[in-house]
Amino acid sequence: MDSKMNLQIGNVRLNGNIFLGPMAGVTDLPFRLLCRGKGAALVYTEMVSAKGLRYNNKNTESLMQIHEAERPTALQLFGSDPDIISETARKIEERNFDILDINMGCPVPKVVNSGEGSALMKNPRLIGEIVRKVSAGYSKPVTVKIRKGFDDSCINAVEVANIAEDNGAAAIAVHARTRDQFYSGKADWDIIRAVKEAVCIPVIGSGDVFTPQDAKRMLEQTGCDAVMIARASRGNPWIFEQCKAYIEQGIVLPRPDFSEVREMIIRHAMLEVEYKGEYIALLEMRKHVAWYTAGYPNSSRLRTKINELDCMEDLLRLLEEYEKSLL
Repeated sequence: MDSKMNLQIGNVRLNGNIFLGPMAGVTDLPFRLLCRGKGAALVYTEMVSAKGLRYNNKNTESLMQIHEAERPTALQLFGSDPDIISETARKIEERNFDILDINMGCPVPKVVNSGEGSALMKNPRLIGEIVRKVSAGYSKPVTVKIRKGFDDSCINAVEVANIAEDNGAAAIAVHARTRDQFYSGKADWDIIRAVKEAVCIPVIGSGDVFTPQDAKRMLEQTGCDAVMIARASRGNPWIFEQCKAYIEQGIVLPRPDFSEVREMIIRHAMLEVEYKGEYIALLEMRKHVAWYTAGYPNSSRLRTKINELDCMEDLLRLLEEYEKSLL
């Protein structure tokens, strides 16, 4: 087995190298627990605003809730002011996360227009200052998530990776698209390979990994140490155990049948109720059920009905009826 399967980031030892990437509105605590249970070696929280934390924004507190069963967990901060980020990092240092990740890749206009997320790719010197101030004397590994560059005139992932490493980053995740591409077009895995060849710290590849075969190919083509899976995990927590089986043993695990999918939806829904209450849980589950049931017969009708539900009992009944209709 490849030694990279047991990867170390700073002082954190990981039992595997397939990670759940951070997604706003998706990688909440319930979803992270499910993915961890299905083999994700590391899970990331949704992005947490350093400014929001500094000013005790009540919404940021719920984003930082971490359960022992999901660890190891990377808590992801975003911001652009080195003093605010480092101050915030120290404020939360004693919390039960394992790795502090700084987001330098989010392409959302609201974030970029504030000079945060992937806007930082335009200012490598500021990136160096942020990483240096946060990592100096910090007890947990500090990592960064970047993009290939900001746009086609600013392809600088290698430069940024070198600066991050020189200033104390313990690992670097590279999404192989520019900010201008958002999530469209083809991911350029060559940039991941170039970063891997340029630094000594672990490199995590991200972009266009939708199947176990993709994950294995990325590891082989780029030499990266780990693979980050984001969009392909929506409605599919099984992808982590599928990747692990394929990479380690060459086994292609079968797709779960609908009864297993239904059980996962119910478990997901119950976790959402536990942590957010029934009303919010039903709202959250609308998008998740759409992802879980994509590709099944008449699933659009099921999704329409779910949008009209008032209680969790109705969701359970609806799923049972839908499963019977598939027989």
